[in-house]
Amino acid sequence: MYKILVLNLGSTSTKIAYYEDEACIIKTNIEHPAEEIKQFNHFMEQNKYRENYIKKFMSENNVDISELDVIVSRGGHTKPLEGGVYRVCEEMLEQQASGLYGQHPCDLGSKIAYGMCERIKAIPLVVDPPITDEFEPLARLSGHPLIERRSSFHALSHKATAKRYARENGLKYDELNLIVVHLGGGVSVAPHGKGRMIDGDNGLEGDGAYSTNRTGALPVGDLVKLCFSGEYSYEQVKKMINGNGGLMAYLGESDVKTIESNAKHDEKAALYLDGMVYQVCKNIGSCATVLYGKVDAILVTGGIAYSSSIVQKIKDRCEFIAPVVVYPGENEMESLARGAFGGLKGDEPIRNFNESTTVTA
Repeated sequence: MYKILVLNLGSTSTKIAYYEDEACIIKTNIEHPAEEIKQFNHFMEQNKYRENYIKKFMSENNVDISELDVIVSRGGHTKPLEGGVYRVCEEMLEQQASGLYGQHPCDLGSKIAYGMCERIKAIPLVVDPPITDEFEPLARLSGHPLIERRSSFHALSHKATAKRYARENGLKYDELNLIVVHLGGGVSVAPHGKGRMIDGDNGLEGDGAYSTNRTGALPVGDLVKLCFSGEYSYEQVKKMINGNGGLMAYLGESDVKTIESNAKHDEKAALYLDGMVYQVCKNIGSCATVLYGKVDAILVTGGIAYSSSIVQKIKDRCEFIAPVVVYPGENEMESLARGAFGGLKGDEPIRNFNESTTVTA
């Protein structure tokens, strides 16, 4: 039996779970008070602060650190890599700390995992990090050589959902053509061709459908005019694209449950919510062309997938392409645990970061 500690760090939360093989024994979601968080200038300074909460969880739940086989974290922003299970090393941590490839509290998670494993038998791992890049050459072309399309979306969620579909249907992920749709605070749609995410949208920085608080792709000419109007700073525009875009910009609200309720009597709420779904469906259609129309299934996951009405609207527009299968929720902790377990069992290799396949332009 393998004993696995799972870490998933967010801006103001630390999710922790303890697994034995594939069974979750105990889990928690610690919300960190603003007055505690604000003492730090940057989340990468919260190492000991977060680690103390993790150790407290283990102590309260009789999880013996010396008996762990793995500490796996959602990670991390480094050079682009193929999807898979990676062992955390010092070079990985150095790249994450540099900020050259982006930064998120998940970068701190892999640092904590590495530190906690230094004096015990457990190994530190990350699974399908957000910089996972399996794009085909055509998918990288933007229309101008100074700008390249890059893979940056919900890789962990996408891969885990696709593999779950394959597993539950007695199929092999690397023999399927799938379109995976993640509907959460961010939205991402990607075609998976024979086990690889061969294209996708960077909703974090302005691509694809708009979401609860992100603009997705904007008309380029109008965006350029806005940027050079002199009315907005760089920081303000960035915040418009990610944070104050999408449904938040239109309605001043980003909670989909609230918006769905309001839409029953508010035409604007109904219009803008339908607009998000409409754009998601357009992206699904475009992904189908990437796969030459040969799509085995469309998989919908994320928190918004709990909405039966939104899912039905996607089915109404897209089921002519392929069956729509729904896996609601984030499922990140389970995905990390399952990835680590698969690596320990030898179902897939535990890759060495220094010897991994690096994606180049």
